[in-house]
Amino acid sequence: MTFQEMVDSIEKLSTEDQDELFELIRKRRVEQRRTEIFANAQIAIKAVDEGTAKRGNFEDLKSYLLEDDEE
Repeated sequence: MTFQEMVDSIEKLSTEDQDELFELIRKRRVEQRRTEIFANAQIAIKAVDEGTAKRGNFEDLKSYLLEDDEE
């Protein structure tokens, strides 16, 4: 099914069903984002535990991130 076909199918739904679908999609996206944040936190915690995490202020981070571009 193409994107346009999905849009066309959704437009055929009642307003109430469309609202319910949009709410369902929003909730699933929120849950996906929470899962992503949790995974990133686990990686950060592991890096801290292993002593490989970088620490510093914004300027330190900016300099660190730009190092690769300058080489």
